[in-house]
Amino acid sequence: MRSTVRLRILITCGVLVAAGVGGWQLLPSDDVRTDAITVGTTDEVTSLDPAGAYDAGSWAMYSNVFQSLLTFQPGFTTPVPDAAESCKFVDTRLSTYRCELRDDLTFSNGRKVTGEDVVYSFERMLGIKSDVGPQPLFPTLKTVVADGRTVTFNLSGRDATFPLKLATGAGSIVDRTQYPAKKLREGDTVDGSGPYVLKEYKPGESARLEPNPSYRGAIAKAGGPVVVKYFTESEELASAWKAQEVDVTHRQMPPRFLSTLGTGGGSTRITEAQTAEIRNLYFNVKSGSPMADKAVRQAVAAVIDRPAIVTGAYHDTVQPLYSLIPQGFNGHSTSFYDRYPEPSRKKAEALLEDADVETPVRFTLGYRKDATYAAEAAELKRQLEETGLFEVKLVEAEWKEFQKAYVRGDYDAYPVGWLPDFPDSDSFTAPLVGTGNAMHNGFGSKKIDSLIYATQQYSDRAAAANAFEDIQTEVAADVPLVPLWQKKDYVLATEDVAGSQYLSDGTGIWRLWELNWI
Repeated sequence: MRSTVRLRILITCGVLVAAGVGGWQLLPSDDVRTDAITVGTTDEVTSLDPAGAYDAGSWAMYSNVFQSLLTFQPGFTTPVPDAAESCKFVDTRLSTYRCELRDDLTFSNGRKVTGEDVVYSFERMLGIKSDVGPQPLFPTLKTVVADGRTVTFNLSGRDATFPLKLATGAGSIVDRTQYPAKKLREGDTVDGSGPYVLKEYKPGESARLEPNPSYRGAIAKAGGPVVVKYFTESEELASAWKAQEVDVTHRQMPPRFLSTLGTGGGSTRITEAQTAEIRNLYFNVKSGSPMADKAVRQAVAAVIDRPAIVTGAYHDTVQPLYSLIPQGFNGHSTSFYDRYPEPSRKKAEALLEDADVETPVRFTLGYRKDATYAAEAAELKRQLEETGLFEVKLVEAEWKEFQKAYVRGDYDAYPVGWLPDFPDSDSFTAPLVGTGNAMHNGFGSKKIDSLIYATQQYSDRAAAANAFEDIQTEVAADVPLVPLWQKKDYVLATEDVAGSQYLSDGTGIWRLWELNWI
């Protein structure tokens, strides 16, 4: 008989609510093991330099080895001080934000953290402007200045979401003496002030992290040493789990495997979270791509059958998504369902005919190498080609090359998963459909930009709901992307590991320090 403990952590209306945890507190025993807990993941680190990455795997690392001025506590959506003693807006226009840096911080190399390091970290990140960096998060940031431990951020306009952005991996503070000003740092070492020190790193293979005895901040106590093992594909991670080569797994186990949880033998603790992870099909709207024509994008949107993708490639471990902003977040709507309620070849054909588009439309669809993503891409190809209106060429690539390729514009369409940077609907709008967005698809809309700016004016975030709904309506009409699905998040842990239920809660922070041996 399988011994399974299943936890569910729900995100409702943008507020994280832990359910079913109170009566199941697992604490370390007095006889504490000192060997490292091994965590397996398919979220690869693309850069150890926080100015050079905007992906889940890299940011998971940053949240452990670097500090930001602010951070999120488990289960809360309002950031709290970490490297800062305090932070607040100092004007009624919400355009000047000021933080007082703690006076007891040191980098892992022993050097004191100063206000100048904070300024340097932001100016460097914005100046390098890496193709896959996080600078799109800060379109309103004009200048950063330090006066001793006082750091002031001057914004170009009102932005109530700015504190949330500071609490992300984009706000990582680096040692200005160790990171070059105009280019990314090379090598496999890190100089940060986070709760962990990176002791060893083998790109694409593993990372060993040990508690940082000099850490001072929001975390009361770090856990023990952790070894993170990186796997190229989800099937490899599943094999390692079955072979007991990892103690904890998080992102991504194969959907077929997840669909059978609770039906086999063994002893596993499963944390199941209704997260805000989504996946969209993005279109390259730059000149020269067939997707530069809005009618072609609309026709694709009119044909896609989400339930078939959900039940096929993902074995019902995800649910169909019909809008840019997922369920549980402020302003969520069903704009794509409202405009394209059922897959319709007839509607797609009419859209193409009205725009004088010659059929079949031939285009390239790129995807990350993985059995599940290959199945998803094959299903999209099948659906589109069955209409006789499209011919789709599939192109597979490893994650790093896949990122570089869609940034270059090599693909006409490409599905990419997205985790919110912070628990607010703005994390799905500005980075994904704002001008200069993180998906590098060339899309820009003055109307959508104006609506995004409007949502950022409200310190009461609920008041932005109407503007968020308007953004989603515009996206469904312009179709720079097609939402595909929203999924649950699963953390699997062996029965002798405590704290796995706190590893992830949808804020993008990977809390390795919560893990301990029982």
